[in-house]
Amino acid sequence: MGEVKSDIEIARTAIKKPIYEIGARLGIPPEDLVPYGHDKAKVSAGFIARQREKKNGRLILVTAINPTPAGEGKTTTTVGLGDGLNRIGKKAVVCIREASLGPCFGVKGGAAGGGYSQVVPMEDINLHFTGDFHAITSAHNLLAALIDNHIYWGNAEGIDVRRIAWRRVMDMNDRALRHIVGSLGGVANGFPRETGFDITVASEVMAILCLSRDLKDLEARLGNIIVGYRRDRTPVFARDLKADGAMAVLLKDALQPNLVQTLENNPAFVHGGPFANIAHGCNSVMATTTALKLADYVVTEAGFGADLGAEKFFDIKCRKAGLKPDVAVVVATVRAMKMNGGVKKEDLGSENVEAVRKGCANLGRHVLNVKKFGVPAIVAINHFATDTQAEIQAVKDYVATLGAEAVLCRHWAQGSGGIEDLAHKVVELAEGGHAQFSPLYPDDMPLFQKIETIATEIYHAGEVIADKQVRDQLHAWEAQGYGNLPVCIAKTQYSFSTDPNLRGAPTGHTVPVREVRLSAGAGFVVVITGEIMTMPGLPSVPSSERIFLNDDGFIEGLF
Repeated sequence: MGEVKSDIEIARTAIKKPIYEIGARLGIPPEDLVPYGHDKAKVSAGFIARQREKKNGRLILVTAINPTPAGEGKTTTTVGLGDGLNRIGKKAVVCIREASLGPCFGVKGGAAGGGYSQVVPMEDINLHFTGDFHAITSAHNLLAALIDNHIYWGNAEGIDVRRIAWRRVMDMNDRALRHIVGSLGGVANGFPRETGFDITVASEVMAILCLSRDLKDLEARLGNIIVGYRRDRTPVFARDLKADGAMAVLLKDALQPNLVQTLENNPAFVHGGPFANIAHGCNSVMATTTALKLADYVVTEAGFGADLGAEKFFDIKCRKAGLKPDVAVVVATVRAMKMNGGVKKEDLGSENVEAVRKGCANLGRHVLNVKKFGVPAIVAINHFATDTQAEIQAVKDYVATLGAEAVLCRHWAQGSGGIEDLAHKVVELAEGGHAQFSPLYPDDMPLFQKIETIATEIYHAGEVIADKQVRDQLHAWEAQGYGNLPVCIAKTQYSFSTDPNLRGAPTGHTVPVREVRLSAGAGFVVVITGEIMTMPGLPSVPSSERIFLNDDGFIEGLF
C-alpha cells in the first residue's frame, strides 16, 4: 500500500473545470454567475427568483453519531454520496456549510470533506472564500456600533444600558473576549458597560442569512432583531435604530449561494455556516431550495451528531422553509463504535468486536431518533483501513435489529466508486415514498415544554432544570407573542447529555438550562445548557501552529 496523500495534497492536484461549465450542468447561464476567480461563483438573485415555480427534487440529509476523536467523516460522506448519485445517473447537488476560521486555526482543521470526496478549492473554502463570513461579521458589528452611538448621542429610544442584548462577534476562537468592559477612557468614549464577543457562526445575523428566502425577507428579519430593552422592559428593535437597511446592504452579495465543485467535477453549493452546538447547524435555505429546483437529488448535512444537527434541521430549518426530507443517512465508523464502547484512542487499531457491539447503542439512539420525525434512516459505515470484517458485520447486524440497513462506504479512498451501494439504497428509499416528515413538536407548545420535549425525546434526559429567572423570561416572551417560535438548544456535541465525557446512550440525566436568548429576527429561542460557550477558546496547541506557506507558495497543514 503506497503512501496515503493528505487531503490538501489531493485537493491541490484536482483537475477543476471552469465554474461556468459546472453552472451549465445545472442550467445556470454565464450571465447569472458572479465569478470569484475561475473555480467559484455566486448565483444571481434574479436566476434564483426565476426558479420558484419549478418542481422540487428529493432531499437527503446526512447526519451522524456523536463526534469522537476517532473521526466520523460526515462532510466526506455528504460529498461522496453526491458524487455517487451522479455516478449512477442521477442529477445530484451537494449543499454544505462554509468553514469558520475559528476551528480551522483551533482544533478541527478544514471542513470541505476528505480523501477523494472533497469540494474544491479546498484552501479558499476553508479560509476567506467569497467573503460571506466577513460580511456577516461587519453587519453584526455595525449594529453593535450603532447601539453605542445611539446611547452616546442622547439615547432617544430610552435603551436601558444594563439590558443591551446585542454583543459583538469575530470569526476566531478567543476566550479573552468572552466578557469585557467597553467604552472606558472617559466622556468622549461613551458610557462604560459590560459586553463581550461571540464567534461569528453564533451570530443571529448568521442564522438570519441562512434562514432568509430573499433580500426582502432578509431585511425584514434584520429589522426584527431585538438589541435590548427599555426600563419598562419593552424591546428595542434594530429597525428602531434604522440599522436594517445598511445591514442588508452589507449582506446583499453574501445572501447569494456559492457554487463550487467536487473533485469529480459535480456541482456543490457551499453557503452559510452556523455551528450546530451553539447555533442551528445548517447551510442556507437559499442554497438548499435553489438546489432542489435544479437537481433530482440534493444531499445536505447538518452539523455534529443527529441529537443537535438533525434535530435543528428538522425542527428549525425544515419547519421555517417548508422542506420535506426524503431520507436521512446516519454516518458512523467502526472506530467510533469502539470508542463509545470504552476503547482508548491508542487501542483502536486492534480488533474488538465486543466493544463495537457495546458502542452501537449511540448509533442506535440516533437512528431511532431520526425515525421519530417520520424520515426513513440508513446507516453509512465510513470505512477505515483498520476495520475488520467481523467488526463491520457487528455494526450491520446491530442496525438490522433497528429495522434499518448499514452500508459499507469506501468513498474516502475510492471516490464515488466506493459509495455506489449507498447511492442505490438511498434512491430506493427516497423513491419508495416512505417519508412522512413531521417536526417533533407543534408551534403552539409552550417554550419550556419544547425544551423538555427535545431533552426527553432526543437526549433521553430525566429532567430539565432552570432557575425561576429563566422560566420567567420564557413566560415574558410568550406574553410578547414569541411563544410559537422553535427552540435552538446550545449543548455539547460529544454526548446526548450536557456532560461531554458521557459517551454511549445515557438515560435519565439532567439538562440544566443556564441562559435563554431571544433571536426574534432568526425566529427561534436559543437555550444555553451546561458549560457550552458561544465564544470557543483555542487549545493548548492550536492547529495554526502547523499551518504555513511552503517554498513554492502552497499552504501546508490545512487539514
